[in-house]
Amino acid sequence: MATFRELMRDDFGYETKTTFWEDFSIAERFGASAVKETYKRAFEEWKNNHIYLTELVLVLNHKIWYYYERNEPLARVYSGLWETANNYGINHLKGDELTYFFRTLD
Repeated sequence: MATFRELMRDDFGYETKTTFWEDFSIAERFGASAVKETYKRAFEEWKNNHIYLTELVLVLNHKIWYYYERNEPLARVYSGLWETANNYGINHLKGDELTYFFRTLD
């Protein structure tokens, strides 16, 4: 089975820049509260970096779909986090940064 990095690179031509997927995967072992805490730390640290914010939204979206049929409660947690981060990007990024956000996530 391909890793998230391999999937993004091979199927979408996107080179990951962060360890967000791995960070959330570790947090999942400790439950939803750990996932939320990991999100809080990542979002606060990187919300002003449009590239990392975009990747955070990307990872959250993929986590929703990963858990959609495996663990619906966890998928719902990721869905709420994704909505918050995605809305932040849409409402705070401007110009080329917003273009990057939409093109990368499309």
